[in-house]
Order: sequence, then structure tokens, then C-alpha cells
Amino acid sequence: MNVTRRQFLRTTGFGVAAVGALGGCAPALKGDFAPKTGKRVVVIGGGWGGATAAKYVRLGDPSIEVILLEPNKEFISCPFSNLVLSGIRTLDSMTFNYGRLRGHGVRIIHEAAGSIEPAAKRVRLGEGWLQYDKLIVSPGVEFQYEQVQGLREAGDRVLHAWKAGPQTVALANQLQSMQDGGVVVMSVPPVAYRCPPGPYERASQIAWYLKTKKPRSKLIVLDANPNVVSKTALFRKAWEAYPNLEFRGSNKVVKVDPGARTVTTELGDTVKYDVVNVIPPQRAGTIAVDADLVGADKRWCEVNHVTYESVKHKDIHVIGDSTIGLPVPKSGNVANAMGKISAAVVVAMLNGRPVPQMPPGNTCYSWVSDKEAIAVVNVYRIDNGKVVQIEQKLTPAQSPAVAANSLGWAQSIWNDVIG
Repeated sequence: MNVTRRQFLRTTGFGVAAVGALGGCAPALKGDFAPKTGKRVVVIGGGWGGATAAKYVRLGDPSIEVILLEPNKEFISCPFSNLVLSGIRTLDSMTFNYGRLRGHGVRIIHEAAGSIEPAAKRVRLGEGWLQYDKLIVSPGVEFQYEQVQGLREAGDRVLHAWKAGPQTVALANQLQSMQDGGVVVMSVPPVAYRCPPGPYERASQIAWYLKTKKPRSKLIVLDANPNVVSKTALFRKAWEAYPNLEFRGSNKVVKVDPGARTVTTELGDTVKYDVVNVIPPQRAGTIAVDADLVGADKRWCEVNHVTYESVKHKDIHVIGDSTIGLPVPKSGNVANAMGKISAAVVVAMLNGRPVPQMPPGNTCYSWVSDKEAIAVVNVYRIDNGKVVQIEQKLTPAQSPAVAANSLGWAQSIWNDVIG
């Protein structure tokens, strides 16, 4: 959904002049647990969805108090972080602080929410509680370490680097330190997981790096799925340039042994490695599970397709990677779109106005070398209260032009989320 700030303000019923009412940074809370004196929206999670939602609630109605709970003091973009592994980008180039959100009047508390009590409409924070009128939950994903024997015990000896940050840099350092002739093994979890094309972009970047810097080395990709699950033909075509990349479908990793430096697949095959990257199976963030926002699968949260309100708990809106049931990928662009939509919905509900029907959209770029990328665009509409896909367009081939477009897209959407 490519909604401009001006269009959003019109949708929510507030004129552009209302932005001026935001002023500078809002006064700090009187302690973490100040009593609620007006309409309050609490947002859990300051990633692509949560940061966007917090900002756009304030843009939609500056009279609403917005409190964002986010333990990390910096926003680090997962999109583009695979390029850190190949040395094309640095993590600093995609790391931002939350200062500009504060400029919109969002009150940010750098602590994790402890728990949610839907009936009481409150969130545990430390030893106290935060009351809310509306709660927007954007907790991202959590890893199911228990599904890979030995993974939890392995600690930092086996990295996932699937949440951009220190592990991204650590994995890049491992690749750089590996002797030429070494073997890199990476796993792809079964769907659903965060960013469907992400593992294949990562495989492309590692393969390019090895081909360029360590030509006697190889990469083995062990995929729990039968085939590449996103942009299949485009990735397969790109990999023709990487004879050092061996793809094995239907090879779910079920065990890791960092002492022996081996992984074992569900087929019983044991594969030795010099560097390993295990991306575990995933589910909704822990707070969503603990608050009973997940469905029968105990993994993902079902929501109303128009409002993103939980089908289980009123006044709790779940957005981003934790959701399931909509025909959309778990991507940063979708989370950003959900943030805007949920903000418009919450503003409308709190002001007694009709809820807008705003479909999401998705644009996703994947870099397949140091200079070329591929992309997909998904278009959706609301049909009888459900999100349905009406079009999908793929780039015909990889190209430097697509890579250049991705750079402009990144700057624009980072500014939209956190600027």
C-alpha cells in the first residue's frame, strides 16, 4: 500500500494542518505508569509495523496519546542486511534511532512489555501496568529452537542472523575468516517464516562472495521446502552463475552438532561444515502466544482482514509477521502497510467514524549479486471483508536497474517507518 502522508491524513479525517499540532517532542511520562487521562494507544514492538503504526496514529489524530514499547534503542532493517554478509553494505547504513518518532509526539519506553491482560485492557510494564483504549501488537517472530536438536544449546556457535544485528556482523566475520576451500551450510525453514525470498537472497549473496573471494569454497543450501518458495525461476536463473552453490530441497535440518561441525537432515543425511547458518522454524512473538492471540496452531495470529483486530480479543490489533490467514508475505513492506492501515482504523474507531477499507500492498527486492537484483510486486483489494490478491508482477530478469530502484525504495520506506 503506497499511501502518502497527505492521503493518510485525508483518510483519517484530519486535515494536513493538523500535523502542526504535533509540535516538537511530547513531554515525558511521569514515571513509566502515568495514569491515562485521554485516549491512549499502546504499541508493542518498534519494528516495521509497530513504528509505522505509532507514527501514523499521531499523524491521524494528534490528540491521541501513543506509547511505543520497544526494548531496542535502535531500529535495524532486516531488508538489505543480507548484503552485509557479502560485504556490499555495512550494518550501520541501515541502523536508525527513534528520535524522529519522538518528534511526532510518540512516547517511547525502551522496555519490553511483560504481558497483556485483554479483559482489563492493560499491559504489564515492569512492576506496573499501562492502560490502553487500543493496543497494537507488532511483536515480529520468535524462533522454535526446540525443533532443531542441539540448536538452543549451541548458543552463538550456530548463528541464525535472521534478526538483523550483532549476529549479522558475526556471520559476516565467520565467512571472511573461513579458509578458501571451506564449506558453508545454510538451512531454510519450512513455510511460513519471515521474508519468503530472504534465504534465497542470502544464498545468492554468500555464493557471490565465495565465488569472488574464496573460489575453492562451496555453499550447500538445505531447504525444508521442496523447492525455492519465492521468485523461483528468477533465483534459479541467477544461480546458474554460481556453480559453487548446491541446493537440496526437502532437506529439513533437524539436528546440529557444533562440536562435530555437522548438521543432520530429516532424511538422515549428515553434512559437515566450516561455517553454518541455521534459520530455525518460526512463530509469532512470545507475547502474542502468551496473550492467547495465536490460533489453534499455536504459531500465528488470526485477524480481521480490514481492521487487523484479533479474532480472539477485542481492541487488540495484530500486525506484521505474526499474522496469518491473509494472502500476503511476511515482509517489511507488508508490515509497513499494516502499520498505516491499523493506525487509520484505530483513529477512526476512537473517533466514532466508519472504518476505512484499505488493502495492503507489497514490493520486494532481492539482490542476487553485487550489482543486480530481482523484484516482485503484489497488488491486493478488499472483497467481501477479505484481502484478495489481484495481481503479481515479477521483473523479467535480474538487472542493475532493479538494484538501483531498490536503493530508492529503501530510503523512502525507511523514512516512512522511522522518519
